[in-house]
Amino acid sequence: MDTFFISHGSPTLSIDETMPARHFLKSWKAKLFPTVPKAILMVSAHWDTPELAVNIINGRNDTIYDFYGFPKPMYEIKYPAPGAPELAKKVKGLLQSAGFGRVKEDKNRGLDHGAWVPLMFMYPEANIPVCQLSIQSDKDGTYHYNIGKALAPLRDDGVLIIGSGSATHNLRLLGPDHVPPPSWAEDFDKWLTETLIDGRHEDVKHYDKKAPSAKISHPQPDHFYPLHVALGAAGENAKAELIHHSWGNSSLSYSSYRFQTA
Repeated sequence: MDTFFISHGSPTLSIDETMPARHFLKSWKAKLFPTVPKAILMVSAHWDTPELAVNIINGRNDTIYDFYGFPKPMYEIKYPAPGAPELAKKVKGLLQSAGFGRVKEDKNRGLDHGAWVPLMFMYPEANIPVCQLSIQSDKDGTYHYNIGKALAPLRDDGVLIIGSGSATHNLRLLGPDHVPPPSWAEDFDKWLTETLIDGRHEDVKHYDKKAPSAKISHPQPDHFYPLHVALGAAGENAKAELIHHSWGNSSLSYSSYRFQTA
């Protein structure tokens, strides 16, 4: 199994049929990834915890509406994918064996919009078991890359590992869709693609020191760390491919990547 980073962008992706990223996700199975995974591990920017946590759901995942002030139809969408308790237990075991210490089991939490919004287009039948793993924004890129390394054996079990965040994410500097992206966003987005394709994983781990406009592109690292997990899970010799590129709200990059394992 290859691993992926998806820029999920704005939650309006769930209802706005004009967004290019929506059409990209809807073509997932037909054009990009026809292999049906046994289960999906989602690492979403929207589950940020003091210590690592997995959701262990024996029935169906609840749909979490972790956004405010949006159109009513968005709060009526359901994505009742089955939980993946066996996968969650394996994730916990791999992380603890790799020295990550305590991993909390959350038996109540469903799927946040960083998970269900892209998945509702990628796998609309909601019939593939899904488990979520949290991030820890008080850690760094290397820490999350090493989480991915610890989880790499899951690929051999037919598990699809997806990091869901955003290539650029500064909510205070969003603008209208018709306004071209500012130079800081373009510079970071271009650097990210070139660095990934060149295989410079160390630079990605230390993006805050290596990348142009890193702080303005990611004032908080939560939407970037899911990429590190997906990249680490693919291995040091992984080949990166840009599989989608578009902009929304002027400065929000929807750049998404596939990491093909060597």
